[in-house]
Amino acid sequence: MTGSFLSISIAPIVQTAGNGNSFQASSRLLKKWNIKENTTVILKIGKKEMNVEVHSAEIPLSEINFSTQLLNEFYLPNREHKFLAKYISEKNTLQLGPIVGLLTDFQLNDNNEPDFRSIHAFCEELHHGLFSLGGFFYVFQLSDYSNSTIKGYYFSDGEWTFGELPLPDVIYNRIHSRKLECMENFRSVLQRVSNLHIPIFNERFLSKWEVHNRLMQEEHMHPYLPETILFSKENLLYMIERHGTLFIKPIHGSQGRSIIKLTKTDDAFCLQTSFLSTGNIPIQKNSIEAVFRYLQQLFQKKMYIIQQGVPLASLQARPMDFRVLCHKNEQELWKVTSLVARISNENHFVSNIARGGELMKPHAALSSSFNKETAMEIIALMKELSVETASILSSKATGLIGELGVDIGIDSSGKLWIIEVNSKPSKNFEDPGQKIRPSAKSILTYCTMLAFKATTEQEA
Repeated sequence: MTGSFLSISIAPIVQTAGNGNSFQASSRLLKKWNIKENTTVILKIGKKEMNVEVHSAEIPLSEINFSTQLLNEFYLPNREHKFLAKYISEKNTLQLGPIVGLLTDFQLNDNNEPDFRSIHAFCEELHHGLFSLGGFFYVFQLSDYSNSTIKGYYFSDGEWTFGELPLPDVIYNRIHSRKLECMENFRSVLQRVSNLHIPIFNERFLSKWEVHNRLMQEEHMHPYLPETILFSKENLLYMIERHGTLFIKPIHGSQGRSIIKLTKTDDAFCLQTSFLSTGNIPIQKNSIEAVFRYLQQLFQKKMYIIQQGVPLASLQARPMDFRVLCHKNEQELWKVTSLVARISNENHFVSNIARGGELMKPHAALSSSFNKETAMEIIALMKELSVETASILSSKATGLIGELGVDIGIDSSGKLWIIEVNSKPSKNFEDPGQKIRPSAKSILTYCTMLAFKATTEQEA
């Protein structure tokens, strides 16, 4: 991806009367770009463009000197920066970037520092990754957005620093709240971002019902989809008679919250929940009518789906499934970034890490149920199925999708089942020992592609 760009260091220099809106580069670099000395070019950083004078100086090929005034004009902190550079000769435009803004919701802690919650460490990881690659990363929330600049937090000297920053080339949406994404403020920002031609990806959560319906439109995906239907009394009766075990889930839920497992026995119905408030103590009901009344009261008019219960393969009597993390690459094709097994906590039926699940390498998890050759075939099929799932969903969805977490279950016969798909997957599934994990690298590669592609398309 970065092969078509030049990695450039931006060094601030003391402002003088003659170097205000100008920059210095070596004569060799200007020759490489075919830019004449002491002329004017259009400099583009983020969504801002301005005419600047170009002067030569005896400095390294991969360095450009900016006056402090020029840094201020582009709302960049007065420090050294590293960018990818692309000169578009037909338009006499030099683009430096990418400027990447991560949109999320957060609060300030007692020390007046931002707390990005479950993605706090990941945000720092993205900063370090982009700083190394070339670019500028910051975090902001909806109230910080305006049509000219953004007030957000960038990482500097080991801490998140608040400042007025440039409008980004691309926005990565990691808002935690589904409710917030439904509010007018969010829709307003989306429209303003669209008007400025700023690409934003994973702009919203996907509902379980929406995912199921879109995948069901592809006949070749039917064998991998558990039978799924909206919750109602009639549908509950139909599904429990048909399958014996069901999982009932909120269509807008995540992290294994608020899931009910319903099992029909000879003389009763057994319910287990993933609710932290009720623990995992089974509840017995003697009729499906009693089950329905209990669930209706529990759901409080929220929408739920009923999903066929799949008898998952287990490890030491603990059910397991697999999280396959997929990202788009620089060619906008889907690839698998990571694959891990999730083993449920003892006496629990959900494997989510947020509910006490344990991570394991997929080969090790499968070794208890399948031989080595079969395990390798299953893993290869999981990757293929996940890429196909991501491709279908991204082609049918509105807006850009660049990242998906696909949860796959395997039954005792080795058959694969798509349990659910997440548009904002957790960042706790990769080896924490790696400084910049594959998911961070993939996201930054995708952001870089979007940033420079957007400029190219606008120029065209």
